[in-house]
Order: sequence, then C-alpha cells, then structure tokens
Amino acid sequence: MADKGLLLVLSGPSGVGKGTVKSAIVENKVFPFEYSVSMTTRKPRPGEVDGVDYYFVSRERFQEAINQGELLEYNEYVGNFYGTPVAPVKKMLEEGKDVLLEIDVNGAQKVREKMPDGVFIFLTPPDLHTLHMRLENRGTESEDVIMGRIKQARKEILVMQDYDYAVVNDTVANAVDHIKAIVDAEHVSVKRVIDDYRKMVRED
Repeated sequence: MADKGLLLVLSGPSGVGKGTVKSAIVENKVFPFEYSVSMTTRKPRPGEVDGVDYYFVSRERFQEAINQGELLEYNEYVGNFYGTPVAPVKKMLEEGKDVLLEIDVNGAQKVREKMPDGVFIFLTPPDLHTLHMRLENRGTESEDVIMGRIKQARKEILVMQDYDYAVVNDTVANAVDHIKAIVDAEHVSVKRVIDDYRKMVRED
C-alpha cells in the first residue's frame, strides 16, 4: 500500500564489487529501480551524454550546489568532484519509484544523515584475502596501492554497524539474491505501510 519508493544505498569497501552487483541487478532486471545521475566536474568522455551519464558542470557550479545544500553527498576523486543531487532523488521517491545509490562508505554516511529512512546495504567480501585477490586481478594498481586499500577496508568494514543489512559478495548471484530479498521485505515492512493502514481505518 505504501506509495513512496525506497531509497536503496549500496555501499562497501573499494574492490568489493559494488558496480558488478549493480550491473547484474540491471542486466537481469531483478527488481525495478531508478539509478540516480551524479553531478561531476570532470569533462565528458566520448559517447557520454549530459543528464544521462552525468550532469557535467563547472567547479563553480558544483561549489554552488554544495553551498545551496543541493547534494545528498559528494567527494573529490583524482582532482574532480562527484556528487548526488538531492532533488531528482526526492522526486523519484515521491513518485513511488525505488532509487538505488551505489556509493562509497563516506558518501553513504552523509546520505544517512540527510535521509535516515533509506535502506542501507553494506556489501562485504567473504574475507580480506578474497578482497586482496580481487584488487590484484583488476591489474590496474600497484601492490602498495592495493595494500593501502586493504588497510582502508579494515576500517570501513567496522562501519557496517551503521547499516541496516550486510550482504556477503561471495558470488554475484548470491549477493543479488540477498539484495532482492531485502527489497521485497522492506516493501512490506510495517514501518513503511502502517501510515496507509491508519489512514484506511480512519476513513472506514
């Protein structure tokens, strides 16, 4: 009965497979959701479309968005800013659409402060050895960088206590199944439907 959509926040350490899991959800049409378009100060890459891949803006416009409270979360990566505009997210939720944010741990903490009624899912590796192997298999970073990421992951895994659910990414299929179960359960949780039933009883 609840008309408002769910804000689904998928987060976890670097290398845990957030993007891979999200892609599997999309490709297999596991459940319907809207994916929020991020704002960035980096230049468009060939084939990227403004408003579809990202909202491409100047550093001045991004700073204005920060100052005006237009962003749910933001961070700087390799000299460019990335952030999640709050207005489109709220609009989609009010329209009854579920919205998925795939963001890092710091971003998720900022979102929780502004939208605590979201569903916060922490994607975790089976163990740190597996995480190390996945980072190595990327073949894009030196061993020193990988060890730095593992060190950071040790800290981030402890932040799991601030999330609603923990999903082990032992295989992508298993992780997707667990996330689907979480979404299904949240849609029928009493805390999300009780107001509709209270209204029904008053009107009867």
